[in-house]
Amino acid sequence: MDFSRYRVVPGSAVELSHWATDDNGALDRKAAEERTDDLNNRLEDLQELLYAEGKHKMLVVIQATDTGGKDGTIRHVFDKVNPQGVKVASFKRPTDEELGHDYLWRVHQETPKTGEITIFNRSHYEDVLVVRVHDIVPEARWSRRYDHINAFESLLADEGTTIVKLYLHISKDEQRERLQARLDTPEKNWKFDKDDLVERERWDDYQEAFRVMLERTSTDHAPWYVIPADRKWFRNLLVSEIIVNTLEELKMQWPRPEEGITNLRVL
Repeated sequence: MDFSRYRVVPGSAVELSHWATDDNGALDRKAAEERTDDLNNRLEDLQELLYAEGKHKMLVVIQATDTGGKDGTIRHVFDKVNPQGVKVASFKRPTDEELGHDYLWRVHQETPKTGEITIFNRSHYEDVLVVRVHDIVPEARWSRRYDHINAFESLLADEGTTIVKLYLHISKDEQRERLQARLDTPEKNWKFDKDDLVERERWDDYQEAFRVMLERTSTDHAPWYVIPADRKWFRNLLVSEIIVNTLEELKMQWPRPEEGITNLRVL
């Protein structure tokens, strides 16, 4: 699959209305799901290799509007990897302790160590999204954060972190259907929050915030990918392709065995 067309070219103008939310890559669902399963097996091997080689680390950043599919993406794409080598960090409303520091303080503590994949379910980008839409801090303050974030991610990349950023792009109609499903399905009622309806009223404001985020912070060392996410099966396939390909580009190798073990036999 050529997934390069979903990558936000650094320095390019972004218009989210030009990115289809229901793209299927001209693929059949059954074939796509079989391909995703193969990629899951490949990711399992690559994650073990990443851990064994002990030279690289990967950060996967996932952002989306409410019901965008962050949890589902993580569950389906990483379902076969060893949980000892993968960590998920979620960033919710800051605690009093976190508010007493700069906004990147809590984020830096969760970045991956060597041999590890860390997934950010929401991230430092909330500080140019929610903070902007809700006018939590003045524009003069949050508008400087794009440069801060670029510098922060440049630091991580320079120190050996491979960064992949995924924006799960759904339509407003798809969000409505997913919110209604949470209301109509008893087993999903726990997912529903009345505040989601309040946030939905700010749809256009969030779309503009996401647009600027993509435009200002997609870089060569930390690119954004706009993932069409109305079709969950295609979302899972595309994310799997991107992550597996990125890991394969690291050209990792298994560590050399200890000398003198070639002819050993276990009795």
